[in-house]
Amino acid sequence: MEMAALWKLSYGMYAIGTLDGERPTGCIVNTVIQITSDNPVIAISMNKKNYTYECIKRSGRFAVSVLSEQTSQNVIAKLGFSSGRDTDKFDGDIFDWEYMDGLPVVKENSCAHITAEVVSMTEMETHFVILARVKDAVVTSNYTPMTYKYYHEVIKGKAPKNAPTYQAPEAKQDKETWVCGVCGYIYEGDLTQEPDDFVCPVCKQPKSMFEKQ
Repeated sequence: MEMAALWKLSYGMYAIGTLDGERPTGCIVNTVIQITSDNPVIAISMNKKNYTYECIKRSGRFAVSVLSEQTSQNVIAKLGFSSGRDTDKFDGDIFDWEYMDGLPVVKENSCAHITAEVVSMTEMETHFVILARVKDAVVTSNYTPMTYKYYHEVIKGKAPKNAPTYQAPEAKQDKETWVCGVCGYIYEGDLTQEPDDFVCPVCKQPKSMFEKQ
């Protein structure tokens, strides 16, 4: 089987927001699709290990923020590379957000917001496919939606290990590599030669957060 064929499928970048009791939480996913047009239903794919999945299972509701190419990478770093079990992802001033139908959505340069109620969940080996009925939807800008391809090839972002499209980095013997301990961004080359004010291009953390591989 040529797994590379599956890599030709297209994906987006979406922030999923839900509630942990009264506390907002969420994560980043790359798979959100529309299933029906009349009384629309959407589907999302989410790793079983994600705390966001546990919260959606309890609450039965979630929101989708369609991220744009102008969305700050801090949004992806904050929501995608930490766990809601021990991190208040919507706390502080890392990015702008608000409530829509009582659910957290990303304001910062997003394309659209959608709120939905769970209809069913189908279990796969590592992920759940969640079908949900759209309750409300609004276009928030005319920005170009961020695709997974853009995230990887232009921003040089990496996928969290819980992502369905995660690919383990290939071992490289000819180049020195450093990995950001916050978001997983891989820097190729001698990081010590970068200036002291160098920051991770994805999550903006300082050089001290990188570890040599």
